[in-house]
Amino acid sequence: MMLLFCKSAGMKERLCFTIFLLILSISSEVRGYRILSVLPYNAKSHAIMFEELNKGLANRGHQVDVVGHFPLKKPVENYNDIINLADDSVPKLQDNLTYKSVTSSVLNKPVVPFLTSMFGTELCKLMDHPELKNLIKNPPNDPPYDLLIGEVLAAHCFLALGQHLKVPVVAIVTSPMWPWSSDFVANPDNPAYVPGVFSSLIAPMSFWDRMTNTLDLIGKKMQFYYYTSDQDEFIRKHLGPHALGVREAERNVSLILVNSHYSLNGVRPFTAAVVEVGGIHIPKEIEPLPRDLQEWLDRSNDGFVYVSFGSMLKIESFSGETLRALYKSLGKLAPVRVLMKVAKPDELPVGLPSNVMIRPWIPQLAVLCHKNARVFFTHGGLMSTQEAIHCGVPMIGVPVFSDQPLNVARYSRMNVAVPLVHDELTEEKIDAAFEKVLGDPSYMAAAKKISAEFRDRPMSPLDTGIFWVEYVARHGGSIIRSPAMDLSWFQIALIDVFGALILGLAVAAYLIKLILKKLFALLVRGTEAPTRYKKIN
Repeated sequence: MMLLFCKSAGMKERLCFTIFLLILSISSEVRGYRILSVLPYNAKSHAIMFEELNKGLANRGHQVDVVGHFPLKKPVENYNDIINLADDSVPKLQDNLTYKSVTSSVLNKPVVPFLTSMFGTELCKLMDHPELKNLIKNPPNDPPYDLLIGEVLAAHCFLALGQHLKVPVVAIVTSPMWPWSSDFVANPDNPAYVPGVFSSLIAPMSFWDRMTNTLDLIGKKMQFYYYTSDQDEFIRKHLGPHALGVREAERNVSLILVNSHYSLNGVRPFTAAVVEVGGIHIPKEIEPLPRDLQEWLDRSNDGFVYVSFGSMLKIESFSGETLRALYKSLGKLAPVRVLMKVAKPDELPVGLPSNVMIRPWIPQLAVLCHKNARVFFTHGGLMSTQEAIHCGVPMIGVPVFSDQPLNVARYSRMNVAVPLVHDELTEEKIDAAFEKVLGDPSYMAAAKKISAEFRDRPMSPLDTGIFWVEYVARHGGSIIRSPAMDLSWFQIALIDVFGALILGLAVAAYLIKLILKKLFALLVRGTEAPTRYKKIN
């Protein structure tokens, strides 16, 4: 019918078909969902990933109501910061921490008790926030929520909001999978070839590495479940006596979006309920640099080194001895220039080399993707190193805590990074690292190769995340729920099957032994009878 109309109107078939598709798309019903996104964690690095996903969903026409600590500075249509959880009564993981405070508060404490104390039960107290209490008691009905977005780390009391609102739950892991997060969706987590996120082990692992990795995985899970078991009281206090417990709330998660990618984090199995979106925080379009910085980088004809320890750790807080060693090493790089992020320049010691420019804030992605970038001197944070890989820039890694040692160890093995020990930084060691990365072209070549592998995907990380969020909103989470969710750990490990097989083999071996023994006895008895007969005769 449409074709006949076009011919009668004297229109070309291709043009007619294009107009038809345009009319069809305009007339089609567009279903916009109402999404509640709750980020109780007061760390900016965690908020960045949430923010990009929430903005992407809002740009798709969904209404996104956000509860968190970091409201948008520039408003985005359909993105609503409905509750600001910022409160002096809650301990904050602040930006620009000193090196001494990080090493004393983190490195001297077991990682799981530290995480669960900072990001677990303590943050569940935010359920007492008056505005959040009102939202829980009087959720909107015009329209109601279709989906909850939360984070998997330690404060899983907030995941129980999904059952309270009667909506599916999509959880975000802002790192590679935590040791306990695979349990929520029955995701395979085999320590034989999947290194723990808190270790520096790399697959393939030796026997002792696998032994260490196995014990570490079991230990971390046991610690996590022990230190977060008291979150039930917060859930039942605010959501009612019949609300899900924290363990049930975790298993109510329909989908996990994890900040990893096999090109960087290695190959491991995932169920349909776990989707890798590593690099989701990296925007498709890079914001332009300030004009003076753009000109300075453009004139860096011999290239430049970018130095930054992220938003959390102040490089100026390192010891004077370490900074003087760094100064001397950076000065030797001239005519190569150095751009350094320093939150508080007045805290730096005197003697900064002339080839170094410092700024309190630097648009990192634009700098790393500049054509003259040659090396990234970094603490090894996941999102920073993902940006370096995205831009194809080799690194010198100085990991301090959390997943940083594993990140740097993995990149070192890929030949895109040279590792240094944070409390053993000397002029000689820093010089040697720069000589390796700047003097050996294989580092840049490897970075470009892995960058191409990291970028080469059927959809961008953001589009992938948006698709799966919308998929769960449309269909619910049951279709991607693993059958392993209904099995106990020993059934998943086939201990009952192997036990039955071993028992069966043991019974069969015992019966065969009895039969052989009987046969042997009969044979012996049969040979003895003729012998006795001959003797009598």
